[in-house]
Amino acid sequence: MRTGMLSLAELRERVESGAIDTVLVAMTDMQGRLQGKRCAARYFLDEVVAHATEACDYLLAVDVEMNTVDGYAMSSWDTGYGDVVLRPDLSTLRLVPWWPGTALVLCDVEQVQPAGAPVAPSPRQVLRAQLDRLAERGLHAYVGTELEFLVFDDSYEAAWNGGYRQLTPANQYNVDYSMLGTARIEPLLRRIRTEMDAAGMYVESAKGECNPGQHEIAFRFDEALVTCDNHSIYKTGAKEIAAQEGRSLTFMAKYNEREGNSCHIHISLRDKDGQPVFAGGGPEGTSELMRHFVAGQLDCLREFTYLLAPNINSYKRFVPGSFAPTALAWGRDNRTCALRVVGHGPSLRMENRVPGGDVNPYLAVAASIAAGLHGIEHLLPLEPGFHGNAYRSSRPRVPRTLREAAQLFGDSKVARAAFGDDVVEHYRNAAQVELDAFDTAVTDWERIRGFERL
Repeated sequence: MRTGMLSLAELRERVESGAIDTVLVAMTDMQGRLQGKRCAARYFLDEVVAHATEACDYLLAVDVEMNTVDGYAMSSWDTGYGDVVLRPDLSTLRLVPWWPGTALVLCDVEQVQPAGAPVAPSPRQVLRAQLDRLAERGLHAYVGTELEFLVFDDSYEAAWNGGYRQLTPANQYNVDYSMLGTARIEPLLRRIRTEMDAAGMYVESAKGECNPGQHEIAFRFDEALVTCDNHSIYKTGAKEIAAQEGRSLTFMAKYNEREGNSCHIHISLRDKDGQPVFAGGGPEGTSELMRHFVAGQLDCLREFTYLLAPNINSYKRFVPGSFAPTALAWGRDNRTCALRVVGHGPSLRMENRVPGGDVNPYLAVAASIAAGLHGIEHLLPLEPGFHGNAYRSSRPRVPRTLREAAQLFGDSKVARAAFGDDVVEHYRNAAQVELDAFDTAVTDWERIRGFERL
């Protein structure tokens, strides 16, 4: 067990000694955020471990502002906004070093009746369903996520009060790979790295990125569910640590007109004995199974883009020449393609470059697995890898807007077969809620262009 992870017996010991007094009991919502309760540690041990706890089902039926909205079958005013069960997954139990005396556990979301049945649209349950489908073939997914963020010297409160305008980035220029650039904010980066390590995560490195104040902290790959759990905890924790330091950071896909925040997702498969199955004697050293898997991505990518780019802002990132993909192509170590095959032998893997920093990792990884299974089940052939600049190619394009992506997802027979009608309808409605909210908003862009000159 990694440092920072806790067994139930270890938690009991720490509670009895007074070292831990609070347990965060959390689920992940549609936006990829942690939601839940801060439980007294003794109550968690006495009651929640054995009997779970409950929360309002509206947590999976609200927009990013937590507004109640129409259109969800599982939760509405008509259904009375009942409860769901938060069932702790004790394998996720860990310390939270940035909050003294605190531990955290993630939960699976279940229905109250029938007892124990999964709430299908819950992101963790969406991923579990696809992992179960993979396991039926004796396969297991390993995943790594590369999550970028922008750091500002302003506090979250100051940023809010200023309408998120004229913020001061932590770096003044492009610090991609710059040791000096990361040194400028090393106290914050170091806190995040060391405290995530102490929370049970395997930190690899930190590096600067292109947009002023932009950085990335990389973590070692792990089993798909573990990686997605860690991703969600890290994203919340990094914001909390930044706030404690009087700073703010954002993972939004496109904060300004410069480079956006990406979240490249690396995925590979192993067999039941833990042996990698992507390497082989085919083109680019690939196995037949890997070629089917990647072919499935290409076949499904437009229909599944909504699960990779879930917000209005996500689509602002897809700009030619920005290292965010626009063309549906795969290539060997080619960063202009949506899908990049990288590594050799046991490390051979596929990188999906479509997701931005705003992605819900559970949904994105579920989409990749579902697309890969589609390719494997239908023995889809893989076209030759793309060489050159895919931005200038005539290849089919990544959807340009949330509206287009939501329509493709809602109409997708592959999505409905893989995820079920209930999940597709739930997230199609989520997309429509965002579109409706945006369509009624008046933006700064409109005011600047129209206040005097129109």
